[in-house]
Amino acid sequence: MELRKKTGTYEMDMCNGPLMIKIIVFAIPLILSGLLQLLFNAADIIVVGRFAGSESLAAVGSTSALINLLVNVFIGLSVGTNVLVARYYGAHQQRDLEETVHTAMVMAGAGGIILILLGVILADPMLELMGTPEDVLPLSALYMKIFFVGMPANLIYNFGSAVLRAVGDTRRPLYFLLTAGVINVVLNLFFVIALSMGVAGVALATVISQCISAILIVRCLVKCDAGYRLDPRKLRIVKNKLQSILKIGLPAGLQGAIFSISNVLIQSSVNSFGSIAMAGNTAAQNIEGFVYAAMNAVYQTNLSFTSQNFGGRKYGRINLIMLVCVAVVSVVGFALGIGAYAMGNAFLGIYSSDPQVLAYGLRRLAIIGVPYFICGIMDTLVGSIRGLGYSILPMCVSLAGACGFRVIWIFTIFQWSRSLTTLYLSYPVSWTITALCHAVCFCLIRKKLPKENW
Repeated sequence: MELRKKTGTYEMDMCNGPLMIKIIVFAIPLILSGLLQLLFNAADIIVVGRFAGSESLAAVGSTSALINLLVNVFIGLSVGTNVLVARYYGAHQQRDLEETVHTAMVMAGAGGIILILLGVILADPMLELMGTPEDVLPLSALYMKIFFVGMPANLIYNFGSAVLRAVGDTRRPLYFLLTAGVINVVLNLFFVIALSMGVAGVALATVISQCISAILIVRCLVKCDAGYRLDPRKLRIVKNKLQSILKIGLPAGLQGAIFSISNVLIQSSVNSFGSIAMAGNTAAQNIEGFVYAAMNAVYQTNLSFTSQNFGGRKYGRINLIMLVCVAVVSVVGFALGIGAYAMGNAFLGIYSSDPQVLAYGLRRLAIIGVPYFICGIMDTLVGSIRGLGYSILPMCVSLAGACGFRVIWIFTIFQWSRSLTTLYLSYPVSWTITALCHAVCFCLIRKKLPKENW
């Protein structure tokens, strides 16, 4: 049985018609969704920085690398979901599409439960291993333990969004995040200011908002009248679909997790400069997160477009999709990176009024924020390669070119010149090397596919 070829109101046919306008229309809601999702964490950091002090600000910020380390493997599996759903949707394979959706949602729920256990058990020992200062450690551990209670909802939302992105729908996830984001900000202010709950309050607000976004996306999938509809009675693991999701998504997840190990090492190095440096690093990192979220939306766009056209055997469009996405991510990343640095004092002032915190934050924005577009190019090239079904290759290249390079940098160049400037330089250098390697890999893979079929 084939999927109906006429797309619905929220869906998009990526295999036919002009690419530039479709890519932009697809990417804009996705960019806004990414920015809004980041506001969950930004609201936490701004509220604790303003109303709970520098120690609480450092506590929330110091957990981000460790949280990403534990979460990224499971979030990476949603990449496998996106690729498979887009491929089956483009090829009009109804049964495969249904089995993939239901297998993915079971994986999301199970993965969330595993993450609760990991987060609660590993919070204290991992934070201690990172060298988190004693004045920050109890607050950091408390934030992590509460935050991880919301992991099932977090993964359900991310997997559900991956399904909708794969069929061209980036608007409804935006609406759901808008609703949850407003509630998150209101609850942050209430819990921290009115109830004086500190980091526990912002963590609880995040968990509640994540649950709301998960409920909304599940309701959407259950009520939709399309091939990717979620039927609770059909929830089960289909072995071959599980294997396919793992084949594509697990390398992406492992790459994210191992990347986080290098970031944990870098965070540990930042920690050695004291809580004020940590606070400045946290504020700047959060501002950069908005730039990355916008660029990551272009990566997701490239992934969906490449996968659908690969499934629909429209091989001739794949090169153009990559070129358009690289151009878009370069413009977006450069404009936002320069803007973040130019407005650095004003943006950093939202998080803290301490002049030393602002100085540390501005230093990071100058070295990492301005050339951030190179990271966007690197990730967008990975989207092309993964969209064609290759996931282990970009993982290996990324781990060697970025993660491995940074670890070597920390134990060699940083030890020789122990400063934050030297530490931060490892980012743009590693991005450049890795992006060039990915470009070569894409060209080699593309030569194996036919050039025709528009």
